[in-house]
Amino acid sequence: MKNNPLDFTGKVALVTGAASGMGLATAQAFAEAGAAVMMADAREETVAQEAGRLSAGGLKVMAVACDVSEDAQVERMIERTVDAFGRLDAAFNNAGVMARITPTAESTREEWDRVIGINLRGVWSSMKYELRQMQRQGSGAIVNNASVGALTGNPGIGSYIASKHGVVGLTRTAALEYIQHGIRVNAVNPGLIDTQIARDVVAGNEEAYADIAKTVPIRRAGRPEEIASVVLWLCSPGASYVVGHALTVDGGMTVV
Repeated sequence: MKNNPLDFTGKVALVTGAASGMGLATAQAFAEAGAAVMMADAREETVAQEAGRLSAGGLKVMAVACDVSEDAQVERMIERTVDAFGRLDAAFNNAGVMARITPTAESTREEWDRVIGINLRGVWSSMKYELRQMQRQGSGAIVNNASVGALTGNPGIGSYIASKHGVVGLTRTAALEYIQHGIRVNAVNPGLIDTQIARDVVAGNEEAYADIAKTVPIRRAGRPEEIASVVLWLCSPGASYVVGHALTVDGGMTVV
């Protein structure tokens, strides 16, 4: 019988923004595939509760509080992961926020710094420390969470769109720098995914959210688990020839 490329037994994974949504689904998927998982999130109590729930189900997970916009916290996050599990084989840099809807000329420096600090600088900082650890090992795989917003413009959320374009650029650059060290870096571009952030855009208006979902060619929003499965594949030996790619998973949104 051939080996299962999605078997992460003996591997160590790190997921940021792991308290909910795509991050939580990916952390659970890694753990169910056999990995030891460090779940990181700025929401300390929430991520600890979710890690406790998964642990109670027999999965090997731990939680750490981390605001990815703070370099010192990111460095400690990587140290905690390696101290706990001995290495780092896979990372999903998922932590992110949505911009408040405001036309560019009316946007503020504070809002720009908030979104860029988490969505772009946070990915840069996370990659920096992940790459250092993986380089010492001579192997590893990183997936950064970008967005279909990295492929288009979108009125009112300029800082978010700029941050996601930046994530793809960082991904491609780091991929070229570190593939020679046995480290693959890729990204995923989710479309409309059923998360709290997506629902917050319409202020919890379920009818408005349903109407938006119907505009997707597949006629529904994606599930966080559908992004998790892509992340695991990108981190697996099955994707060993995939380098510097931003894989769009959007139900056909960007096809039309």
